[in-house]
Amino acid sequence: MSPRVSEEHLKQRRASILKAATDVFIEHGYEHTTMKHVMEAAGVSRGGLYQYFSNKEDLFEAILEEGLNEEAHQSLESLKQSSASHWHLLMQVMFGEDATPDAEMDPLSPSKLEFFITGRNDERRRAYGTKRYEIGLKIYADIIEAGQKEGEFRTTYEPDLIARSIITFVDGLALDHAMLPEDKVLVKEQSALFVDYLNMALRGDGSPVRE
Repeated sequence: MSPRVSEEHLKQRRASILKAATDVFIEHGYEHTTMKHVMEAAGVSRGGLYQYFSNKEDLFEAILEEGLNEEAHQSLESLKQSSASHWHLLMQVMFGEDATPDAEMDPLSPSKLEFFITGRNDERRRAYGTKRYEIGLKIYADIIEAGQKEGEFRTTYEPDLIARSIITFVDGLALDHAMLPEDKVLVKEQSALFVDYLNMALRGDGSPVRE
């Protein structure tokens, strides 16, 4: 009788597959990645891969879900404990722990764009994209609303409107980064300018932010 595989081992193997798959999607993009690519990168058999994921779409959604859960947890729990202000928290959610614009973009962004754009007429993907949008919208809007209630931010604009503007900027920048040469996009410079716009909208002093 073969030994029973522990639940912890199954979790670790699934996590290992997701990590390998992420690297494959970054290298090949969503459309050109195949399950065979993932099998080879993860070092698993066809049966070993399909034990966890029935197709490429399931696999990619699992990667997105992992990132989404991590982002939501950090935004609402860990970062709140370490941030000195709602402004700093907002910058951390947008740009990472350093809370400062840089030239780096999520390397998985091009694959994410492919996944959602090519599947824009697919009901399942549209529903999933809407779910991701609403979670991101809530994170940003909650931070802004809390800052307004405590008097740190102005109340000139509704939190929901500013939150939508942030998502539009981030998604637009990701699209440009995926489609254009890096020297045409100026990720760091555009991000810094957008931060200045946010500063004027939320704090209204009109001076550039360099925190």
